[in-house]
Amino acid sequence: MYRIDTLLKLKEKLFHTNDLSLLWGITNKNTLYTTIKRYVQKGILIPIHKGFYSTIPLDQLNPFKLAVGYLHQYAYVSCETVLIREGIIFQKENYLTLISGISKKFMISNHSYLVRQLSNNYLYHDREVDKVDTVMTASIERAVADLLYFNPNYYFDNKKKIDWKKVKEIQIAIGY
Repeated sequence: MYRIDTLLKLKEKLFHTNDLSLLWGITNKNTLYTTIKRYVQKGILIPIHKGFYSTIPLDQLNPFKLAVGYLHQYAYVSCETVLIREGIIFQKENYLTLISGISKKFMISNHSYLVRQLSNNYLYHDREVDKVDTVMTASIERAVADLLYFNPNYYFDNKKKIDWKKVKEIQIAIGY
């Protein structure tokens, strides 16, 4: 029961196979996969994707934290997701948008995700990217700057809510 106790006492609820290996101190792959298989059968671990597990039902997880965990690398919420939430774009949100070092579309549970790839030269520049509900999220102006990087002719429905001077400062500071 020691492994279960270790797993369930953690605040973190999302784990990759390597995370479990380190957590439990298991170096033998066969032992690790057998342990994971048994915990999945008992309902302690919920498989999300190959090599990616949760200890709680997916509908109880923050969808953005789930996406960042799935990507298993630095990513932040930006572009359409932030701008729709803030009332700058009026379209319906078909997918949750993130910025990361890779480009990818995927679906987990009932959520569709679009991950846009940003060069490492710009990605790790944290100007106007702050932690909101445990997930890195762009401000309105950073989301506008990011979206203009990907599509310079993008149309914004509510331009009055955008501080264009701040957008320009962000673009200059980041370099795009």
